[in-house]
Amino acid sequence: MSGTPGFRMLRQTCVSLRWLGIVVVVLLVGWLTLRPADAMIGKPAPNIANPTWLNSAPLRMADLRGKVVMVEFWTFGCHNCRNVEPYVKEWYRHYADQGFLVIGVHSPEFSHEREIENVKRYMKEHDIRFPVPIDNEFSTWNRYGNRYWPAMYLIDKRGIIRYVRIGEGGYSETERQIQALLAEG
Repeated sequence: MSGTPGFRMLRQTCVSLRWLGIVVVVLLVGWLTLRPADAMIGKPAPNIANPTWLNSAPLRMADLRGKVVMVEFWTFGCHNCRNVEPYVKEWYRHYADQGFLVIGVHSPEFSHEREIENVKRYMKEHDIRFPVPIDNEFSTWNRYGNRYWPAMYLIDKRGIIRYVRIGEGGYSETERQIQALLAEG
C-alpha cells in the first residue's frame, strides 16, 4: 500500500501542508512581534509614567511641544544598548541646542539593573547627561507597546511619533530623521 502512487501523493501533501503550516506560524509570530512599534507611528506619544528621574525633574510630553524628542528604551546590561549609546549621546550633544531632547527610559532586564544606584553609577561612568526615567515597573515600556532593547521613538514638535528604530544600526537613517524633524516648522 505504501508504494502506491495515491499513498505517495497523500504523504507528500501532508509533508507540504506541515511545512506550509510552519511557515505561516513563523510569519504570523514575526508580524505580531514587530507590529506594536510600527503601530505607534502617527500616534501621539504617550506620557512617561515613571516617578523617578535622573538628570531631570519629571517631564511631560505636553510640556515638550516644539521640541523633537527621542524616547530610547535601554538598560545598562544590554550589549546592543551599549553599542547604540555613543550615537545617542552624540546626537544629544550635537542637536540639543537646536531643540532636540533624548529621554533614555531605563527598563531593566535583570534584577541588578533595577537598583537605582547601579544605574547612577553606569550613567556617571559613561557620561550620560540626558534625562533618564527609571521604568522598573515597565509602565512606560507598556504605554509604548515596546518589546525590545534598544528601541528609539522619534517624536515631532507636535508630540506625534514619526519614526521608530529597533535594535542596532540604521544610524545614518536615524540621524537623517532627526535632522528632518528639526527642520520642520
